Amino acid sequence: MIKKIIKKIIPQKTKKISKKHHPLRDEMLSHAAERVIRTLSESGFEAYVVGGAVRDLLCQREPKDFDVATDATPNEVRRLFRRSRIIGRRFPIVHVPIGYEIIEVTTFRSGDVELHNSEGRIMRDNVYGTRAEDSSRRDFTCNALYYDPLKEILIDDHNGWKDIQAKKLVMIGDPVARFREDPVRILRAIRLSAKLGFKMADNIQAAITQCQLLLKNEPIARLFDEITKELLCGYSVECLNRLRLSNISDTIHPLYRSITLDENSQQWQFLQIVLKNTDQRVQEDLPISIGFILAAILWQDVRQLWQKHKATGTSPEQSMVDAVKQMRQSMETGFGIPNRFISIMREIWALQPHLENLRGKRPYRVLRREYFRSAYDFYVLRTQCNDASASIADWWKTFQAASEHQREEMIQQLNAGKSKPKNKRKRRKKSPKKTDGD
Repeated sequence: MIKKIIKKIIPQKTKKISKKHHPLRDEMLSHAAERVIRTLSESGFEAYVVGGAVRDLLCQREPKDFDVATDATPNEVRRLFRRSRIIGRRFPIVHVPIGYEIIEVTTFRSGDVELHNSEGRIMRDNVYGTRAEDSSRRDFTCNALYYDPLKEILIDDHNGWKDIQAKKLVMIGDPVARFREDPVRILRAIRLSAKLGFKMADNIQAAITQCQLLLKNEPIARLFDEITKELLCGYSVECLNRLRLSNISDTIHPLYRSITLDENSQQWQFLQIVLKNTDQRVQEDLPISIGFILAAILWQDVRQLWQKHKATGTSPEQSMVDAVKQMRQSMETGFGIPNRFISIMREIWALQPHLENLRGKRPYRVLRREYFRSAYDFYVLRTQCNDASASIADWWKTFQAASEHQREEMIQQLNAGKSKPKNKRKRRKKSPKKTDGD
């Protein structure tokens, strides 16, 4: 308690790490980030690369983007960069486009928060401050590192570099209080620890158990956005495993029902296959479809509805139409999935029974469908957990690569002997004509 009071009264000395003791160099930055920092510095402002970019470089990972923190206000930044624009209401930031890259520039935030709600969540904090105050407002020590590429100095007020070297995720301040300020930090802690391979500090894990139900009060769209980041971080399988280990409640979001799946179930095996495939594509920088991944997460629900409708004697195709319609009605409330993803999911699901119906000219019609390739890839992944026919998947693989003549032959071979015999009309026996004598 006394130490906390002393820290508030006596300013803490900034910890500067010279280039002899850290691996960062100015050439590691993008041209756009270096140009923004140089422009701000030459105009008399402080400017640093901050957050995830510094963390990833120290972890020997390639950053996806570069963020800059400065003591210049948004309007001052805006005046320095002609094409820049100010965005955000709660805390305005500036997007500075340099070539094809956009650098996000934020002004240092104060350590004081203007408004909390009754649960401790930050409602408004648009108060500018110093760099030291800004670092104290950040969530984890590994995200509170500031790099000055002009002097090649790393500023570390919270021993973040030491925690990175120890592969440990440590929160700045009391985890319970920080989670109450913003409950979504719970999901970020799990995602970061999975992505970086860090072990969470014990007090973070305990705080997650205590505060996780606060997530149910968050806007559903914000939760969906965070779930999307978990799916696309390149370590979605590990994220799912850590969500299970953290005992995250499946009531927080419907997509988290997958956490409670039996590890021996067909759906769990299918989900693992899809997520491993997604992680590999992310790490190889290949295109990813959110709709495809969501279709896989919710496939078991759709499949159960599909089987239920088929049991009534309805055709597989119509049964799937009914199942998808029923599933869409449930997704419209409580999922927060944008319609652009739902339309992809619907097409992938709807095409599954059509892929198995190879009679007549149907394969040509299916092949022309917009989302055929996604539906086919989905079907192939289903075969890996014995949920679909491997022979049909192989047939479609050959059919796609075949010439028009070869395709025609393949369809003729399928239809040979499968045509239904025509019903022969039974001739009615003619009754003998009546005669006048009868």
